[in-house]
Parts: sequence; structure tokens; C-alpha cells
Amino acid sequence: MNAARSARALFLSASLLVVIGHPEWRGVLTAIGAQTRNGEASRLADASAAARHVDRAQLMRDVATLASSSFEGRGAGTAGGAKARAWIAQQFASIPLVPVVGGEFVQSFTLTTRDVRALLPGGRPYRTDFPAANVVGRIAGRDPGASTILITAHYDHLGVQDGVVYPGADDNASGVAALLAAARHFATSRPRHSMLFAALDGEELGHHGARALLGSGLVPRASTALNVNLDMVSRNAANEIYAAGPYYSPWQTPILQDVQTRASVKILFGHDRPPRLGGGLEDWTHSSDHGVFHDAGVPFVYFGVEDHPDYHQPTDTADRIDPRFFGDTADMVIEAMLAFDAHLK
Repeated sequence: MNAARSARALFLSASLLVVIGHPEWRGVLTAIGAQTRNGEASRLADASAAARHVDRAQLMRDVATLASSSFEGRGAGTAGGAKARAWIAQQFASIPLVPVVGGEFVQSFTLTTRDVRALLPGGRPYRTDFPAANVVGRIAGRDPGASTILITAHYDHLGVQDGVVYPGADDNASGVAALLAAARHFATSRPRHSMLFAALDGEELGHHGARALLGSGLVPRASTALNVNLDMVSRNAANEIYAAGPYYSPWQTPILQDVQTRASVKILFGHDRPPRLGGGLEDWTHSSDHGVFHDAGVPFVYFGVEDHPDYHQPTDTADRIDPRFFGDTADMVIEAMLAFDAHLK
């Protein structure tokens, strides 16, 4: 500290002692202190008022299980994908959800892929068919005349490529874990609307599970009020998550704005309109399974984070998930579902 700054510091210290000693200033300082304490108390009250619904230890166990090497990246049509499907069905049974596929949770379908590389020399097949399946369960609502809310999250990922496992922790073990958390909540706190929970297969290859579910008759289009789709909900350094869909269904906006008052994560709107109308943001309308239901006339809200460096990389592992953000997001999703359950017809 140089001499001039030392002199100024001594002058300010002496002046402060004089001010504090004056009766009127003592009152002002006391009031400032009270306001500061009140402001801090208000901040803490706001934090404590955030909705809490999720067992966060269970949430992390679920995402770690699905992203573990034993599930081999959950590739559609692979042994790892089948193992993940069986595990999810076990969770549905233990919650318990009600099976809707002939007394079973598993809705099997054939996934067909086409490879344009078949046009090149080498004899690669153009069309490949292999078995795939969704896992679907239901909670009956209190009001039998109310519409249905469909909650979806795809469980497939990229599997094993060139001998390397792609765990897909955020994409999309996180969405499935949040779906399970929501199912557990509403199984013990019965909603007014019936809720259909679907862990979908084949999303990474073109939303095949969503198309199979829509074509199965299990999702009645006329009486399905909303699709809540969860895809990548566990990682964001800025504590932000997007709710895409209100552009097409503006009635959602005030509901989600009200949910924000009880949420610890920041809900952003966007990614649901052409870039020229959305400030240059990428349009996510058809980026995940909700696009299939949107095209069928079912309103959707898609909760998801923006891409991070581990997106579609072998480094998308459970240990890189922020448990606080993930837990806060899962709580917010359930709070949003509660709000939609209260407002929808």
C-alpha cells in the first residue's frame, strides 16, 4: 500500500467513526442493516420455496445405471438396448404403473433403417430390419372424462462404435431417469388426468419409437392434451433449460411462467420456431420424439438443454452430471406437470 492510499484510508476510517457516533446516522445505519437482513431472509425464503418432489439420490442412481458400461450404450436393436428395456420395465412394475400392451409394458415393433451407402460398391444392404420396443405404462387419473397427458423420453443411444461405448448419460439416460421420478411422484399423488409414460426406442435413428407408439392406438390423438418430452435434462453450467413448444401453444407460456416462481432452474423459451423468427436459435421442433406428436396435432413441451462438448461423445458419462442442476430440473418438470394437470381440461 502506497503512502497516499494509506492517508486516504485513515481519513475515511476517522470520518466513519464520527458518522457512527452521530445519533441520526446511527438510526440510518440500523435501518440499512435491517433491510440487508430482511433482503437476505427474503432470498433464503425464495430458495426454500422452490418445489421439491424428487429423491435425488435415486435420480442419480437411475441415470448411472442406464449409462453404465453393462448397458453398452443402449443402441437400438442391440443386447445393451434390450437390457436397458428390461430394466426400465422392472422400474415401471415396481412404481407401480399399469401395463397397457396386453398386460405387458413392452410394445414391440420392427425398426427399419435404410443406408444410402448401399449405392456404393461393397454389397452393403440398403434396408435393415431389426427388433425394437418401447416401454409404456399408465397412471389412471381421478377424472375419467379428462384428457391424457403423454410423457416421453427415449432410452436408446449410440451403442458401441469401433469398440468404444457411448454411454449417453445426458442423452438420454437423464430424460428416462426424470421420467421415472415423475412416475413415482404421480403414482403416490394421483393426478386428475390420466398419464401415459413411454420410454421410447429408436430415437437416434429417426424417432422410430415415437412413430410406433403413435401408430399403435395407445395414444388417442383426439384425447391427448399434451406431450411432455424429456431429452437431455441434466447438464447446463448456466442453470438454464429450454421449454420448447409454447410458440405453437401460447397457452403454455403463463403456466410455465408461474412454474418459474417455484423453480430453481431458469426456464427459457425458444428453439421452437424458424431461426428467422427465433433470433437465430436452432429450431428444435423436430429434433426429438415430440416432433412426431406435433405433426399429429398433439401439443408438446420439450424440456432440454443446449448441446455441450460431450454431446454424442464417449465422454457423456454420469460423473459429468451436476446432481444439483439435474435434481432441480426434475423437480421443475414435475411442478410443470402438476400445473398442466391443474389447467388442462
